[in-house]
Amino acid sequence: RAAALAVIAAAAAGAALIVQNKGGGHGEIGYHLALHLAKEKGLKVTMITDTAAKTDKPPFDSYSDLEAAGVDIKFADFAGEGIAGALQGVAPCEYVFDNQNVCPKDVQKAVSAWSPKAYAYVSSGGMYKPIPEGPLLESGAVKEDNKQLGIEKSAADAGLNWSAYRPQYIYGPKTNKPELLDWFLNRITRDLPIPLPVDGNLRTTLTNAEDVASMLASVVGAEDSAKFQVFNCATDVRLSHNEIVQAAAKALGKNVEAVMKTVVYYDPAKLKGMDLPKKGKFPFRETHFGVGVDKAKVVLGWSPKHTLEGDLPSYVAEYKRLGRDQGALARDWDEAVLKVVAATA
Repeated sequence: RAAALAVIAAAAAGAALIVQNKGGGHGEIGYHLALHLAKEKGLKVTMITDTAAKTDKPPFDSYSDLEAAGVDIKFADFAGEGIAGALQGVAPCEYVFDNQNVCPKDVQKAVSAWSPKAYAYVSSGGMYKPIPEGPLLESGAVKEDNKQLGIEKSAADAGLNWSAYRPQYIYGPKTNKPELLDWFLNRITRDLPIPLPVDGNLRTTLTNAEDVASMLASVVGAEDSAKFQVFNCATDVRLSHNEIVQAAAKALGKNVEAVMKTVVYYDPAKLKGMDLPKKGKFPFRETHFGVGVDKAKVVLGWSPKHTLEGDLPSYVAEYKRLGRDQGALARDWDEAVLKVVAATA
């Protein structure tokens, strides 16, 4: 009887479709979003994932969690025009979350016939042009040739009740791209020099995937406020690269002051034009590059629940369990940069 009531409640709340990419920096968003929509919002959720996804890797190897929550999992060949066939088997949904850049126009065209309450597109915070200081805002200058910006515009052209969400630097459970935090942990655990740009005080954001998902899900019930709007999608704290090193060192149980003495600052301008190795490259931009999320907090009534400092202990435990603190480390980029610093000292 409880299961039957849950189905009735979900039907009453509505239905949601998630179109999920094959992985990369946004690979884990669909997993967390599906759980949030099913468990917190009470929606009947269908998720179509690109067949190019590596199903033996996170988060795709945990899709049984989604099925246990009642999520209907489908796969389609996005590059091979398989999305049309997959969508034919999906009943009209009130909410559509598009987290891929392979066939977004096909999705937009198909779901426009449903007249959904909300079409939410997972865009990119990487489109902004850097500024000297302060948070990057939705009203700031962007690269006009950015692919995701073009997709935001096509959603508007399709006549959808669209909104766009621009994530930036995601970490967390089931992450598909652990390099962001691992870059720091890899060097600290092995007592290696840590090259940081300028003086280490350039700021950025690191956001837990669950907070990204909760912002996307906040469109449910706030459709009128969200439509035709762009939202930066990140935590509300911008950290310096020095602060990330310090937080990582603390979580590893290291002497923070001693670790900071291994930091080597370099001048990005002196690397311009040099053919540097790619292996081990610093994972962030060498400028201030952190988005501000006040708009989402005001318009959507959203706020993040995670902090990097609070999440690092569990992240480090998993990092060690997987043995990522062991073995040789590719440091070609580090060595090249360190040589430049020594030569120009």
